[in-house]
Amino acid sequence: MLSINDKEKLNQDSTLTERYGGILLHPTSLPSKYGIGDLGPGLYKFVDFLYESKLNLWQILPLGPTGYADSPYQSFSAFAGNPMLISLEKLITMELLSEKECETNEPFPDSYVDFGRIIEYKWSLLERAFNEYKKNTSSIIQKEFNNFVNIHKFWLDDFSVFMSIKLENNLRAWIKWEKDLRFYETSAIEDWTKNHESEIEFQKFTQYLFFKQWNEAKEYANKKKIKIIGDIPIFVAYDSVDVWSYPEYYQLDEKRKLKYVAGVPPDYFSETGQRWGNPLYDWDLMKKDDYRWWIQRIKHCFQIVDILRIDHFRGFESYWQIPASEDTAIIGEWKPGPGIDIFRKLQQELGNLAIIAEDLGLITPKVEKLLHDTGYPGMRVLHFAFEEKTEDHANNKFLPHNYNQNSIAYTGTHDNQTTTAWFDDLPKRVKKHILDYTGSDGKDIVGDLIRLIWSSVAKMAVIPLQDLLRLGDEARMNVPGTTSENWKWRFTWEQLNKKFSDDLTSMSLLYGRGKFDK
Repeated sequence: MLSINDKEKLNQDSTLTERYGGILLHPTSLPSKYGIGDLGPGLYKFVDFLYESKLNLWQILPLGPTGYADSPYQSFSAFAGNPMLISLEKLITMELLSEKECETNEPFPDSYVDFGRIIEYKWSLLERAFNEYKKNTSSIIQKEFNNFVNIHKFWLDDFSVFMSIKLENNLRAWIKWEKDLRFYETSAIEDWTKNHESEIEFQKFTQYLFFKQWNEAKEYANKKKIKIIGDIPIFVAYDSVDVWSYPEYYQLDEKRKLKYVAGVPPDYFSETGQRWGNPLYDWDLMKKDDYRWWIQRIKHCFQIVDILRIDHFRGFESYWQIPASEDTAIIGEWKPGPGIDIFRKLQQELGNLAIIAEDLGLITPKVEKLLHDTGYPGMRVLHFAFEEKTEDHANNKFLPHNYNQNSIAYTGTHDNQTTTAWFDDLPKRVKKHILDYTGSDGKDIVGDLIRLIWSSVAKMAVIPLQDLLRLGDEARMNVPGTTSENWKWRFTWEQLNKKFSDDLTSMSLLYGRGKFDK
């Protein structure tokens, strides 16, 4: 058994020994002539921008196939990649598509993603690419594809069957499928697989394309000494292959309907709390199974990213259990999570891991102890340092003078307003407090706040690209608690001028943060 104390914390990852600086940007927000940011030329150009700006971190959101409301935090799979991110330019290079086939009568918008149009457009092209592969199979592609299928069999088989059934059922949730398929009955799954071989192979092929392109992109970034920070939600979506194929791991009734759902209780941000609706884990059963599913999940994540942020980390200490019949999160109770036990097991199986704990929200002494015992860095969001309802300003942990080295500092996150919009909406007295704290004249308050976290002792500092570009609410990525008009924002290359790169280089050199040739 591992000993956990002040001198020997669980996580002693050796890859995070320097000071780092980076940008938060999801691939969907990249420029592309095909309507959505993808794993093609725009990604490589952005990596070049990071390299030229002497940055060494690129943080993204979850990469899974999106379901409800296009949210990357509500994915059909904890393992699969999002086919909408597949680069059409790369498929043209592979001779699976032609440029003419990718042309559209109406150009796509360049400042946002029209998800409804994109999904229909891209699926049809991926089907064409698959048909071309079947007609003119390249021996190299065939070998790569077969190898991919063998390596990822443990999740890929179920996912491909799941998606083929879902598409046949007009994307209806699995809980509304025919009983034998809904209950994952072996004979029904075998019959389906036998009768839908092509549809299932197509799903496997799109995953092969995604991971081929992603691995190439990651290799390019890593060669430029840029680490990629990935992101996973602690909970999975109810309408996911994970719940469908392993229902015993979740708090479901005999009909496989939700008994309880995840969320957070009422606080000063929300009188009714937040009812997320995700299924809750049966942690006792997962422990008996030696957390096998979690070990597979985390191992898979570290094959595609260098550092991993786990959303809602406090749920490992205790989670808010809401009866599924409740419409809000008011009624519920705290239930114990697996605690340090799961992280001991992860370390035993996978070694020391570069994990970031999202430790925002209601953080108790027990949660703080769990974070301390793991040794994982927590998050410090500058916006939260100046909340009106914060009583003890001087001792607020989000103020830079209270940071510790083992943390990652942000101006804001994907859930926040952009810093420009946030500052503009603040009361005058709070604005004055910020100007006094930063010593700013207010002419470029966003730049002054970026400088503040760059100069802090936190070993990692990350800003959303929207803040670097000084954009307002039109560029906000997500409004928590809402289900429309989120995740759409994209930037254009005209917005990202050389001055921003020069400013980042200068700050990183000044504060010893970033990547510089020795």
